[in-house]
Amino acid sequence: MSDLRGIDAGALTEWFGETLGVSGPLEFTWISGGRSNLTYRVAAPDGRAFALRRPPTGDLLPTAHDMEREWRIVTGVGRTSVPVPKTRALCEDSAVTGAPFYVMDFVDGTVLDSDEDAAGLSSEARARFSRQCAEVLAKIHDVAPADAGLAVRPDAEPYVPRQLRRWTAQVDRVAARSGHEDPAARELAEVRALLEARTPPQRWTGLAHGDYRPGNMIIDGGGTIAAVLDWELCTTGDVLADLGWLTAWWHTGGTVGWGPARLPGFLDAATLSRHYADISGRDVSDLPFFEAFALWRLGCISHGIHDRYRRLDTPPEPLDVLERRPRELAALARGILLGRV
Repeated sequence: MSDLRGIDAGALTEWFGETLGVSGPLEFTWISGGRSNLTYRVAAPDGRAFALRRPPTGDLLPTAHDMEREWRIVTGVGRTSVPVPKTRALCEDSAVTGAPFYVMDFVDGTVLDSDEDAAGLSSEARARFSRQCAEVLAKIHDVAPADAGLAVRPDAEPYVPRQLRRWTAQVDRVAARSGHEDPAARELAEVRALLEARTPPQRWTGLAHGDYRPGNMIIDGGGTIAAVLDWELCTTGDVLADLGWLTAWWHTGGTVGWGPARLPGFLDAATLSRHYADISGRDVSDLPFFEAFALWRLGCISHGIHDRYRRLDTPPEPLDVLERRPRELAALARGILLGRV
């Protein structure tokens, strides 16, 4: 247990006992994270299991990885029909394990993040999961932002311009810190200019998950979504950005990450988006723009990931792959915006 990043097993065992009445010894298992917040499974001797979420270790970008905000959102959404794990406690005392964290129930099931993960699903389960992706997304977008602890200001800047400015500032900070020419930053800036010139009016304002994709869901063996995870990027904004993010991951696997569209049984991205439109009653004709926007935003995120990992002695992925990814994503986004994809 002592070699787990960000885990002080002794202090956490004491905290679980005092806060949740859970006796040790506790077993901590790393589940996922590094690029994003870190998630651990915490197993108690009485058979109960929890998930612990905390920020990554090391230097972090300003405003990122706000545990109190994520806790508040998941707790609020948990009072609706959207499937999320039940939250248990928030700890804002960094002395316990090096950073604020929160604890929720551990949800059993499968996370679809590779062909191997999907191999055990029947064709019927794959189709059901595809439909569920659209149906649960529509449920998220029906949640009033105030119910998730977020406010909607009548004078707020529209979502896409706000996001363009936010992620551009991050890319600029990383580029300035690198101290050398940054081709990825330049290409991301060129795509940003195209996005600015083509941004559609914001018609659908609501709760936007921010990272809604198969890898952030837990499903059961029948293809039903048991829980939606990773709410750290959730905000109030244009809900079609979530659909564009989902379909971008759905069918551009390889550069983006694993996507289910190429495997039999899963619906294709066009059918999935039509199902969402039928359920929600929203016009999705602007979806190509939002796919391009999703790819550009992922390129900005990947640019920051490369910067973080290039300063590590043993990065979890080859640095040349991490360095190429923002430029590949910028090229994909540019192709969609210019009608080449």
